Amino acid sequence: MTHPLLAFAPEVAAALAEHRPVVALESTIIAHGMPYPRNLDTARTVEADIRDGGAVPATIAVMDGTVRIGLGPDELGRLATDAGVAKLSRRDLPWALAAGRLGATTVAATMQAAHLAGIAVFVTGGIGGVHRGAETSFDVSADLEELGRTPVAVVCAGAKSILDLAKTLEVLETKGVPVIAVGQDAFPAFFTRSSGLDAPLRLDTPAAIARTLLTARALGNGQGTVIATPVPEADALPDALIGRAVDAALAEAEAAGVGGRDATPFLLAKLVELTGGRSLDTNIALVRNNARLGAAIAVELAARRPG
Repeated sequence: MTHPLLAFAPEVAAALAEHRPVVALESTIIAHGMPYPRNLDTARTVEADIRDGGAVPATIAVMDGTVRIGLGPDELGRLATDAGVAKLSRRDLPWALAAGRLGATTVAATMQAAHLAGIAVFVTGGIGGVHRGAETSFDVSADLEELGRTPVAVVCAGAKSILDLAKTLEVLETKGVPVIAVGQDAFPAFFTRSSGLDAPLRLDTPAAIARTLLTARALGNGQGTVIATPVPEADALPDALIGRAVDAALAEAEAAGVGGRDATPFLLAKLVELTGGRSLDTNIALVRNNARLGAAIAVELAARRPG
């Protein structure tokens, strides 16, 4: 697929032209989600996991006036080390492209870019959602709006534990977004395997997920799909530990007046500090787990392509 504002890495362009499986990856996790050098190591490892699963990784970012669909080693390094990388949601893309800014894409912006590029499967750590206290702050992630209008499958470990997960599921239901838990009935909560909330749907295999996505496409559904797979049991954090850490991090954010787009990076960094680094290890483990599932789903979709 061609677009004047998209620049495809040769590997990704070839895979799309040949209808081979491709998996999109966001770049905010590299620039704003983890400290260096763990961010760069994780980006490389996740891309390798997707290749090992039989798909082609396409990390997405904004560079030099174009949306890059697939990055080379030097470009990944720029995102991991440059102090001036902008955090870009959908609303920010026109400005960043016109200004020639270096920017990392959030879930919402990556979904938009992936859809323009013809990529059906996107892997992230966890989606954004309704922040705690949103009834007064109105702080609701643009990820939910994007899921309501862009037909890309988002493979994640649920929504981030710092959010109001019950309200997040309610908004997704209102927008008609299918939410599928993989291999369990409970909606995962990022650092922990269960939020204590039932997921609306459950599917157990990549093949079943692929069939559901193709059926949604045949119906002409315009929404995305949340595919929520729990963090591996060996890597999950205890509920009590993450609960105390989240409460403490939220209190520090409120005291410091941190909100909006700065809230999630601030809170995730605080959680690393408060858990002695365990939350970072869990974050990396769940992203890799998501990548392996995303590759398997993309392979199943490609195998079912007509003709």
